[in-house]
Amino acid sequence: MLSIPHMIVVFVVVLVVFGPQKLPELARGLGKLMAEFRKASADFKTAFEEEMRDLERQALFAERKKAAEAAAASAAAEPVQPATLATPAGAETPASQASAEDVQATEAPVIAAVAESVPRGSEDSVESKTEAETSKLQEPSQEAQHPA
Repeated sequence: MLSIPHMIVVFVVVLVVFGPQKLPELARGLGKLMAEFRKASADFKTAFEEEMRDLERQALFAERKKAAEAAAASAAAEPVQPATLATPAGAETPASQASAEDVQATEAPVIAAVAESVPRGSEDSVESKTEAETSKLQEPSQEAQHPA
């Protein structure tokens, strides 16, 4: 930016070149030009930001649509059966209870069993562990059947 001595020199040169009668008119014109420039730059900035927001909204919409399609595809590929209350074999439920259970089943969250993971060192150690566990499980049942 220009320092104060530089601005004084520029002012003196403009005063000499254009004269004291034209100086206020030039200052007014310069002020209007600066105001128009600021307005145009603000409009450009606003339009640019608006376009960026529109692009972000479109990207977010496309992402949500893809996620919904993926969820629908996975739901179609793997139908989930809602959990219902079990009834004894041969027992019939009245229609009013059955409809209440259906409503309750659709509102309740579906709980699925998750397989537990077991750390494995080698196949031999896993096989020996499973054989040992199997033999431990069978021993108490054999003792209960045949007391010594």
